[in-house]
Amino acid sequence: MDVTPDEFPTSAYIGGAWVTSKDRFAVINPATGRDIASVPNLTAEDARRAIDAASAALPAWSAKTAKERAAVLRRWYELILGESEALAQLMTAEQGKPLAESRGEVAYGASFVEWFAEEGKRAYGRTIPTTASTKRYITIKQPIGVVAAITPWNFPIAMITRKVAPALAAGCTIIVKPAEDTPLCALALAKLAEKAGVPAGVLNVVTTQDARGVGQALCADGRVRKLTFTGSTEVGKILYRQCADTVKKLTLELGGNAPLIIFDDANLEQAVAGAMASKYRNAGQTCVCANRILVQAGIYDRFASALAAAAEKLVVGPGASTGVNLGPLINAEAIAKVESLMADAVQKGGTVKTGGAKDAAGSLFYKPTVLTGVTADMDIVSQEIFGPVAALIKFETDDEAIALANSTPFGLAAYLFSQNIHRAWTAAEKLEAGMVGVNEGIFSNEVVPFGGVKESGLGREGAAEGLDEYLETKFICLGGM
Repeated sequence: MDVTPDEFPTSAYIGGAWVTSKDRFAVINPATGRDIASVPNLTAEDARRAIDAASAALPAWSAKTAKERAAVLRRWYELILGESEALAQLMTAEQGKPLAESRGEVAYGASFVEWFAEEGKRAYGRTIPTTASTKRYITIKQPIGVVAAITPWNFPIAMITRKVAPALAAGCTIIVKPAEDTPLCALALAKLAEKAGVPAGVLNVVTTQDARGVGQALCADGRVRKLTFTGSTEVGKILYRQCADTVKKLTLELGGNAPLIIFDDANLEQAVAGAMASKYRNAGQTCVCANRILVQAGIYDRFASALAAAAEKLVVGPGASTGVNLGPLINAEAIAKVESLMADAVQKGGTVKTGGAKDAAGSLFYKPTVLTGVTADMDIVSQEIFGPVAALIKFETDDEAIALANSTPFGLAAYLFSQNIHRAWTAAEKLEAGMVGVNEGIFSNEVVPFGGVKESGLGREGAAEGLDEYLETKFICLGGM
């Protein structure tokens, strides 16, 4: 069937079968508070059934040639694009982001399927010059095996395709546990994968509210050879520990506290546009959002005024409404966190230049906010905001900016704006982050590696590095030559 907002799978997907259960939970539209649908609330035992299915499907799928797997992935990519509008509307309904952003995410998510369909053909080994005339040395790349993927709610299509596409391209099979807030996009993707010819058991989707129990089942089973997770550092550390007993390979894309540095020689218009794109996309609910905006004293007042003026032009409302570019936060806990961080900052001397309160659009909407006079003792500096609040910190020297930017256990993304190439290059080298945008507020795409350093995670997604995460290197020594 075609996937539309009114007609999409509401059953889990295990071993090529659509699975239901008596216990179900509601999927809620954050803009309206109304139920969209209900999906099965599966258990740890169901997760083990999915591992059974993935294990059974692994030999045949891994035995296919890279070209054969690429053909299936290519069909999946084309089906995703063919249903792009329906998928975008579904995403906006369950996640809340404006429809324009949802359309962009569908295309972004599909791009990983297209990229890895081709990149899987380039899982090259190598020959190594021998150390003895009777021996020859060769390496080959082989799929790591069954993979478990735990994905977040903020990018409910792209964070799945960025994991599933390289896994399938490499010859692995996979179990996906989507976030309980946004399971419908995952199920829609599974339906299109089935239609594309992905064999039974190669892709499985387990919907659940028992994240702890299902996560433990996936981590404890020795047949699962890799775990890939996008989410909070707190949960990532728990999963890291749980995978230790079976020594799984891990890709962890965890929390961030991204600095965005505006040097006083920056192009003001360019810097404001970059900060807007980085800070307010998805209502500030991305792991690479600018969390701390560090502005040099010489440009601070002009930048603050220009950013506030730009933020005031944003239209807040339900994502499906025409002209809206700032949707709701995902749930009540998210709103409560933003309000708590704002209250602490204001109590400690911060000044609200614009916004600073809930929006009249609904209980989960927050006004685009610019906060000035932010200091290091405020909670908003050390915690990931995950909301539409731009926290501006003044600095004097380049060394001070770098020290402030690096004064965090996190190191996912960083941004800087300067027209001086020497200053920009030097700062980019010194910033402790896995990704740095120079005069650019959005940099992620399928052909570049995505990932962090320090407590922001392990491994990379996207690019050639993203395929390597699902492959083992085997050395073969040919003797008696």
